Amino acid sequence: MNYEILDKINSTADLKALGAQDMDRLCEQIRAFLLEKVEKSGGHLASNLGVVELSVALHRVFDSPTDHIIFDVGHQAYVHKILTGRKERFDELRIPGGLSGFTLMRESEHDAFGAGHSSTSISAALGYAESDRLRGKDSYTVAVIGDGAYTGGMVHEAINNCTPELRLVIVLNENGMSISTNKGAFASYLSRVRMSKGYIGVKEKTTSFLERIPLIGRPIKGLLSLIKKLLKKIFFRSNYFEDLGLYYLGPIDGNDYKRVEKALSKAKRLNKCVLVHLKTTKGKGCDEAEESPESYHSVSASSRSGSTFHAEFAKTFLDVAGKDKDIVAITAAMGIGTGLDKFGSEYPDRYFDVGIAEEHALTFAAGLAATGLKPYAAIYSTFLQRGYDNILHDIALQRLPVRIMIDRAGIAPSDGATHHGIFDVAFLSHVPGFEIYSPATYESLDIAVRYSASVENPIAIRYPNAGEDPAVRAFFDTARGEKCGFVYDFDPSCAPKNILITYGTEAGRTLAAVKLLRSRGIPCGVIITERIKPYAPLVDFIASFDTSDTHILYAEEGIKNGGAAMITRSLLTERGVPVGRFDIAAIDDDFVSPTERCDIYDYAGLSAEKLASFF
Repeated sequence: MNYEILDKINSTADLKALGAQDMDRLCEQIRAFLLEKVEKSGGHLASNLGVVELSVALHRVFDSPTDHIIFDVGHQAYVHKILTGRKERFDELRIPGGLSGFTLMRESEHDAFGAGHSSTSISAALGYAESDRLRGKDSYTVAVIGDGAYTGGMVHEAINNCTPELRLVIVLNENGMSISTNKGAFASYLSRVRMSKGYIGVKEKTTSFLERIPLIGRPIKGLLSLIKKLLKKIFFRSNYFEDLGLYYLGPIDGNDYKRVEKALSKAKRLNKCVLVHLKTTKGKGCDEAEESPESYHSVSASSRSGSTFHAEFAKTFLDVAGKDKDIVAITAAMGIGTGLDKFGSEYPDRYFDVGIAEEHALTFAAGLAATGLKPYAAIYSTFLQRGYDNILHDIALQRLPVRIMIDRAGIAPSDGATHHGIFDVAFLSHVPGFEIYSPATYESLDIAVRYSASVENPIAIRYPNAGEDPAVRAFFDTARGEKCGFVYDFDPSCAPKNILITYGTEAGRTLAAVKLLRSRGIPCGVIITERIKPYAPLVDFIASFDTSDTHILYAEEGIKNGGAAMITRSLLTERGVPVGRFDIAAIDDDFVSPTERCDIYDYAGLSAEKLASFF
């Protein structure tokens, strides 16, 4: 497609210089550009197609970076990036060290706040707005948040602290979707919100007229305000947002550029805390994405053949749950992402989508477990961090058998630091009473899920957003030991002098390192552990053979401090087990967020070559 208008835009100043007559054509070209680039790189497509008009209007009405524009999650900020000088970088979208798929403060002064997790925007925007007030600045702050994110508890905590005089504009983008269709009372409420256009028009014109009447205009306006509230209670539904003290504008067709710009301009003129309610179509401009926004929420650069761990979990879980009516499933707006949607279709009464509310999901699961039901909460590793207190206080302290299925465990090369699942092993290892499993094959995952149905204590089963590694599966076919415990490829009675230990997706790179070492004439053995906690069985096994002259390397695709490798080494020391040398290859005090294009595993010190360099 010819991008004759879009090609003129390399800054927000270029955008403002365009005529109003160019806007519809510009929006059309932006959508074509998104389709072209995201098809190649992969990324969040439907959400960005839906906010084209909004993003253009934001940068026409407000003056970024003097005004602060904060996107919730940030996955819908592609258009924002296009308009703020990053258009030429879209060929490196979601490549480690390239253009982030989310907002990133170090990437541009126009990214006022970094994101990747949901429901944070209003809290951050409130911080900006209060800071400007304290410093006497006249900047505006805009928070752009979807109705899916609005189900998160932080949003309501933040709004509780908003005051009318702040120059804070909250843009609520309602498209009825998170990744899956929104669930819950608030989502239902939003779908019913309708302010009479005639009512709003009369309100605005009458207020303006009364203000122009000398002496008596303002007193009459005050009286009319009281009458208006009374009449509104009689003839209209109470508006949640106005009841909270926000000036409400909407709902407005968020894909009608002129209406969006008019609404944002008015919000800016009001000089107060305003909520602008837009209704947009997720996937706008792409027929397939409009018809199936769930499928086009995030698209891959290339189609993945074969199964994945979460797909295999879904199959096993459906089978196990079909035989046990006490099993229930919980998702935090990630039914499709975790594979639980299939269970939801089969057993809707036992399926709970709580919205983007991980903390609630976990304590809700604890409540279910306390009654004797068997709850499975499937949550991405990076989002599980939000529920640490709930895990500690509500689940573990009471030793309630909640089953946490930790999806997307390990490094997330495309999504970056906000989505890396590298902390769960470390923080769960320090929670008393938890079992932690990291199946390396589909067969092991099947064993772990079936076992979990009978446990009487909290358990976590973690697995990657990937398929089974053929090399790892082949290793298991010949290895000794217990599947879903640990397996190894040597005779303990005459153990090799070099041993590599690992778990999860690092197993594939560890086996590649072993192959490399053996090709160099360096004999070594491998232990792949799948039952991470309790740690005692692995420690007992290592202590069972002579390690006084052994070089052990524990490779871990997780944080080093407090991780499995460090705990294993510490337990060996406590037991007085002599080890010639114990090295750890793990993520050392870092978020794994490279600034230049690279192999992210090599950057983290976890590539086969980096592992081999220890010997």
